Amino acid sequence: MNQSRILAVVMRHAFFLACLLLAGCASIAERPAPAGQVGEAFKLSGRVSVKSSTEAVSGKISWQHDAASDDLLISTPLGQGLARILRRDAVVSLTTSDQKLYQASDVEGLTEQVLGWRLPLAGLPDWVRGRAAAGAPVQTRVDGAQRLAELRQSGWLVEFLEYDAAGGLPKRLRLTRADLEIRLVIDEWRGEP
Repeated sequence: MNQSRILAVVMRHAFFLACLLLAGCASIAERPAPAGQVGEAFKLSGRVSVKSSTEAVSGKISWQHDAASDDLLISTPLGQGLARILRRDAVVSLTTSDQKLYQASDVEGLTEQVLGWRLPLAGLPDWVRGRAAAGAPVQTRVDGAQRLAELRQSGWLVEFLEYDAAGGLPKRLRLTRADLEIRLVIDEWRGEP
């Protein structure tokens, strides 16, 4: 398999992970982010792995989010950028590792055009904070500490495997759908004022 084909496969899987993480869900009893920990604007960094029935890839993720924008960078374990998604209000751009730039008015359409499948990014800010997003039906299960343990929406199962003891935010998540498994480990949270 040539290097450009391997890179394309890695990018597809990395974007699929981001797709799962950003898929929106509504909760019957929506849980707010833990008070004083992370507001609507935040930065996080961590590790991601994607495993399907035919392939497995892993890398790093760095994400800065606020109400008007997102900056999501997916890179190799050694830090080489694979793809970057930027959202500024109604404009979305996707830059590949070979510096090709694509733009559109919606993330889902852009990722379908570039990667060949739709990437629903709307719900990730809530998922990574341990809550469902508004706008779609959801089934949830909580753990003994009344934290979200499991969330099901639009065919996806999101499992909250570990919470940070100090901040109460999710540290490890597993997302599954059909034969795909995506794992996210959040190494660092930084809330914005």
